[in-house]
Amino acid sequence: MPPYAFFQNQFVPLSKAKIGIMTHAFHYGTACFEGIRGNWNPQEEQIYLFRCPEHYQRLLNSCKLLNIGLPCSIDELCQLTIELVQKSGYQEDVYIRPLAYKSSEALGVKLHDLEDAFLIMVTTFGPYLDATKGIKCSISSWRRIDDNMIPPRGKITGLYVNNALAKTEAIENGFDEAIMLTSDGHVSEGTGENIFLVIDGQLVTPSCYDRILMGITRDTVIQLARDELGIETLERHVDRSELYLAEECFLTGTAAHITPVLEIDRRKVGEGTIGKLTRELQKLYFDVECGKNKKYLHWCTPAYAKMVRA
Repeated sequence: MPPYAFFQNQFVPLSKAKIGIMTHAFHYGTACFEGIRGNWNPQEEQIYLFRCPEHYQRLLNSCKLLNIGLPCSIDELCQLTIELVQKSGYQEDVYIRPLAYKSSEALGVKLHDLEDAFLIMVTTFGPYLDATKGIKCSISSWRRIDDNMIPPRGKITGLYVNNALAKTEAIENGFDEAIMLTSDGHVSEGTGENIFLVIDGQLVTPSCYDRILMGITRDTVIQLARDELGIETLERHVDRSELYLAEECFLTGTAAHITPVLEIDRRKVGEGTIGKLTRELQKLYFDVECGKNKKYLHWCTPAYAKMVRA
């Protein structure tokens, strides 16, 4: 069964979903997107879409920033996503990419007087970072973009050139991921992840005013730490030096899940191993997103109406 996309208001084989080379979003980055995980639960033969409504609420917010009209409700968007996954018939973890974009075939730097369009694609997606063994990070020389340049609270395609520069710099220097600082030198986030530290047994993470994307995995971790482990998260400015002194560090994101950071700038984080709290949160999060923790099934939307048989 071929993978499908929702494109130009219909379901089509993914291979046939094409845009023209004059499309405005292609030239100017005038689009916004989401990434939604579909987690395969082999015991139940079910794909669970994790926090699907929350992702679409964030997409609608991003659309507001770019003056993109999206004439669908959150419920309608979730239903389209379910139908797309069903048509594609995967029996493994998947990644869903909704994209709202300026679809006019027109040149010119602007957001006004342009047509809008929307698509959804689904594909398989392996591990983005090594959440099992942990990773090594560097502090990027590229600073996180400010809110009055391009709002980082939106998942805007053009903004991610900033992230791509930092990511490639890190990889070419022998690291797995980059940590970006704000223009005033505070810790912001990774190139596709939020960041958490454990300092004196306390969870600490940069706040919204440090140019972060308000991550859905980030929010999940904050809730799980509070409700399951009795640990509150302190949202505040984080100094660069605190990265070197932290007891534990991990990154969170839809693609990255919860990924332990073992080294930063070739300095060990804590003992240079995966920390106790990080492991506890990893186990909690994995069970929740795969629909194994029934207490949090309200976060998991089943894609298949009944059991899928090979």
